[in-house]
Amino acid sequence: MNRDYVEAGNDMKSSLPASNGSSIILKNITKTFGHVVANNDVNLNVDAGTIHGIVGENGAGKSTLMNILFGLYQPNTGNIFIDQQPVVINSPDQSIALGIGMVHQHFMLVPTFTVLENVMLGNEGSFYLDKGSLLVKNQLNQLSNKYDLRVDPDSLISDLPVGMQQRVEILKALNRGAKILILDEPTGVLTPQETEGLFSILSLLKEKGVTIILITHKLKEIMRITEHVSVMRQGELVASFKTNKTSPEELAEKMVGRKVLLDVGKKQKKVGTSSLKVSNLTHYSKEGVKVLDDISFTISKGEILGVAGVAGNGQSELLDVLSGVESIQEGEIIVNSLKISCGDTWNPKVARSCSIAHVPEDRQKRGLVLSFSNYENIILGYHHQVRWMKGLILNGKKILKFFDKMGEQFDIRPRSPLISSSKLSGGNQQKLVLAREIESKPDILLVGQPTRGVDIGAIERIYGELLELRNQGTAILLVSVELDEIMALSDRIIVMNQGRLVGEVRGSDANELEIGKLMSGLEEELVN
Repeated sequence: MNRDYVEAGNDMKSSLPASNGSSIILKNITKTFGHVVANNDVNLNVDAGTIHGIVGENGAGKSTLMNILFGLYQPNTGNIFIDQQPVVINSPDQSIALGIGMVHQHFMLVPTFTVLENVMLGNEGSFYLDKGSLLVKNQLNQLSNKYDLRVDPDSLISDLPVGMQQRVEILKALNRGAKILILDEPTGVLTPQETEGLFSILSLLKEKGVTIILITHKLKEIMRITEHVSVMRQGELVASFKTNKTSPEELAEKMVGRKVLLDVGKKQKKVGTSSLKVSNLTHYSKEGVKVLDDISFTISKGEILGVAGVAGNGQSELLDVLSGVESIQEGEIIVNSLKISCGDTWNPKVARSCSIAHVPEDRQKRGLVLSFSNYENIILGYHHQVRWMKGLILNGKKILKFFDKMGEQFDIRPRSPLISSSKLSGGNQQKLVLAREIESKPDILLVGQPTRGVDIGAIERIYGELLELRNQGTAILLVSVELDEIMALSDRIIVMNQGRLVGEVRGSDANELEIGKLMSGLEEELVN
């Protein structure tokens, strides 16, 4: 046996040094939801004052296990030990009282409240809010100074970028006395710069004695920031490693149960005629701010055009206009031979009729109706098409058969058509949206952040589907904050900064340094 990891079923004793933080032992944890076994006899040891990574495919049971530790779920069987003392956690309040805080994948903040109000929410302490708010503000300032979590307590959450909102979630937990901090896919919505900032904060928290559990699918991040990593697969903990004794390839194989091809192996191909032409596209926000500034480019059939840039530089607005979510204000687009300009009817239904499919950046707000079942969401937006009808009603058998096919092809878990899509993990929600839009076989696919919150095995599958669609002649516009992703998939790359196109490079010639300079505005090239 490799001495650098321990297979599941054995006691997992780390040789990492102890600190003044809190240690965690989860022993023989089993959790079921009906007939679905989410966690099966899981044993996990987390040493005090360390950063411990948990990786696994979507639906592997990572979030369920941590939700048990945080008191959102209760296990069917098993025991929890904090600092070697047995504890019973039946609610988040009990978890917080034990010094456990959790930052969820989708933040639990009230957008119309200030930072201070969000930190106080549910923990006001008394009806004398003015006195209480002054006390909490002082506590926030102390925490901000101690952990370098600078944020204005009087700022509205809705006015803060995502990275700052995450800081607020961390401050909420620390203000309630968290000695253990659980973070579920914390970098899924962050720019590379924000990720760097988060890692600096986590390192400082660890130095101050906080025990951190990091759930992520990004293996490079695991290798960089953690000291120990545990792998889950199909509800079981299958291995635990010292991070410096493993590799991304080994972790991927343990996660998926087979070797995973991390290199997409994209082959060059001859592109066809123009499928989408964008000319002098300019767009203003509701506040009158210019968010797109004279954008022009073309995408040919059988080509992937990547759009790189730090989030907030116009990429989202570009997708909104091209997909019909926003109308055209200035400029024009030509879809195949159809010209659309200011004053023309342009909405998502018209865009679909032009064979444009759209995978939105925010799957929960724009890609799905969370209260709908998987059965309903798998045809959402296409439900009026004749192929899904049987007379005047939906053809239930055909839709169920379609969901089964897509569930198998994209590995959607759990593969149940009747449960609401809100019950799926973020990664499985993403796979459902991708399955629906890719299967429509569009002439043009607009895809934003395709692998956000998705595990390594699913990423391999999604990349394969996108490349196959490209090889069949679809023109694909790919927006992603993941530079590795942009460079791996794109035939050409355009870079956006402050709503403008500042450069263009061939995919085969791209490198992180060059693109990074363009993204930051340090260098500007003429767009071809």
